Amino acid sequence: MLPPIPKDPSDMKQALAPFTCTFTREVPDILALLDCSLVLSTYQAGKVILLSPNGESLTQLARNFKKPMGLAVEGPRIAVATQYEVVVLENAPSLAGGYPNKPGHYESLFVPRASYYTGEVDLHDLAFGKGGLWAVNTLFSSICRIDDRYSFRPVWRPPFVSAYAPEDRCHLNGMALVDGEPVYATALGQTDTRKGWREGRLSGGVLVHVPTGEVVLEGLAMPHSPRMIDGKPYFTTSADGALCVADPEAGAYEVVTRVPGFARGLARYGDYLFVAHSRIRKKHLFGDLPLTDKEHYAGIVLVHLPSGRVAGALRYHASCEEIYDVQVLPGIRRPGILGLESDVHRRALSTPHGGYWAREKEDALDPPARRPA
Repeated sequence: MLPPIPKDPSDMKQALAPFTCTFTREVPDILALLDCSLVLSTYQAGKVILLSPNGESLTQLARNFKKPMGLAVEGPRIAVATQYEVVVLENAPSLAGGYPNKPGHYESLFVPRASYYTGEVDLHDLAFGKGGLWAVNTLFSSICRIDDRYSFRPVWRPPFVSAYAPEDRCHLNGMALVDGEPVYATALGQTDTRKGWREGRLSGGVLVHVPTGEVVLEGLAMPHSPRMIDGKPYFTTSADGALCVADPEAGAYEVVTRVPGFARGLARYGDYLFVAHSRIRKKHLFGDLPLTDKEHYAGIVLVHLPSGRVAGALRYHASCEEIYDVQVLPGIRRPGILGLESDVHRRALSTPHGGYWAREKEDALDPPARRPA
C-alpha cells in the first residue's frame, strides 16, 4: 500500500506552477538520512530534474535537455543520453559559489564537459563501466560503447537478433552491470524484424543473461530497468506497474511491490530503492495497457529494501507526465546543474587549480573573474 500523499493541488483554483509535486513527509527525511539528492530524466518535458531535501520540504531544479532518457552517475560525473548525443557533466564545486544567476546558493554545480554525437539512435539505459560509457542502443537492438571515434561501437546483441540494423527489432531497453560490464538485459520481445516486438508487447518481454545469451525469463509484461542489487537482478514490468526480483536459476521471479503507473527507472542507495513511474497516455502505442483502467501518474516510490515495504512516495501534478530514469547523487544536498540551452555554461571555466567565470563581454585585456579552489 502506498502511504497517503498530501491533497492534490489541482483541486485549488489557481493555476499550478510548472513541475508542481506533492510527497509524503518521509521523502525529505529519507533523502536527508541518506545524505543524497536524486536526479531524474523526463523526455516528455525535455528536462533533467534534481530533487534535494530541504528540511520538511524538497528543493527542485529542472534544466533543459533534448529528450533526455538514460542517466549514469559515477563519482562527480553525470551522463545524460539525449535525442542526438550523450552529454557528460562534471561537478565543479569551485564554480558553485559564484554561479552568476544565484551566487552563494549551490554547494555543487554540474557543468557540461563533453558531448558525444551519436545521432538519433534511441539510446535508453546508460552506465559508466569498464572503458567508459555503455549504452543500450534500442534502434540497433544492441548494447554499445560510446567513444569519440564513431557514433557508437556495437558490443553485443541478443542471440535472437541476426544483425545490427536500425530497425528496433526487439526493443532492447535496459541493462544491469557487474564489475563494469553488462550481465543482464531486458527487451520487449524475442523478435528479429523491424519493430516486430509491438504485436506481443504485453507478454513477450524477456530478461537475457548477456555473457551466455540465455533467456532466463520470458513472458514478461514490458520489462525495463534491470539492476543488480545484492547479487540479484531486479527489474520493473512496466505494463502492470510491478517491481520484481528474479531467480535466474529457477527461471522465476517475485513481485516486490506495485506502483501507480508505468514502472520504469530504478536506483538503489543504502537500504532504499527508488522506483520511477509514468502516466500512460491513452492515445499512445501503450494506451491499451492494463494500467489505463486504474489511477496512474508520474512520480517516484521509495521502497525499504530489507522489508519490501513502501516507505514514501512523490507525485507530479503538472508538467511531468513521463519519467524515464532516476539515479542517486550521494553526499550532495544542494546541487546545481547547467543545461546546454543557456549561454551560462559557456562561461563556466574549470581547471585543476580552480574555477573561473568568464564575463559576458570579456575585455581582451582583463582576465576572467576567478573563484578560489
